[in-house]
Amino acid sequence: MRLLSRTRPNLQDRLVWQCASLLLSYPQADRLDTAADLLSHLKVQAAERLSMTLDAVRRMDPLQAAQNYVDTFDMRRATTMYLTYWTAGDTRNRGAAMLAFVQAYRAAGSAPPADEAPDHLPVVLEFAATVDPDLGRRLLAEHRTPIDVLHKALTDAGSPYAHAVAAVLATLPAATDADASRVQRLLAAGPPSEAVGLQPFTLTVPPRRAQGG
Repeated sequence: MRLLSRTRPNLQDRLVWQCASLLLSYPQADRLDTAADLLSHLKVQAAERLSMTLDAVRRMDPLQAAQNYVDTFDMRRATTMYLTYWTAGDTRNRGAAMLAFVQAYRAAGSAPPADEAPDHLPVVLEFAATVDPDLGRRLLAEHRTPIDVLHKALTDAGSPYAHAVAAVLATLPAATDADASRVQRLLAAGPPSEAVGLQPFTLTVPPRRAQGG
């Protein structure tokens, strides 16, 4: 398990997490407006990274932005934001990995999300920003490798969403050499796989979401 820095999450970290959560969610005008408001309270480097994502999404018309989001996150395994896909893959461990997120939310007095998986990165970011920053940061840090894989895949695809993920990574403990090696292995070989014991967590790439979801 990753050893975490003793530094507790500060307001800047929480603002980054909330802004990134909004930008990495399905694009809607109110979410983008709220993200824009948060940028004025962020330090320069984080604001610049997040602004690059915001500006790119806003340059698209709404239908184009929605289609780009679905194509990026819902149709490609390499850029899924379901963190346990990379740590557990299609194995019996997937259920336990998902349950760990649910238990963390309940321990903080928060109900698990009803309309999204508990390991979805925007959900985890919002939890860290608004409910329990210490526990949320621990969840993010423990899943730094999946977030790094996501960032690398988005960067390779030339996606503007890579900048928002980079802003999140900058709030976490630095990656080790072992972390970097594991990222490369996952990108090359994919997550763990197993042919049995998958119910009820068989989903690797989520189905096409309804517009406005």
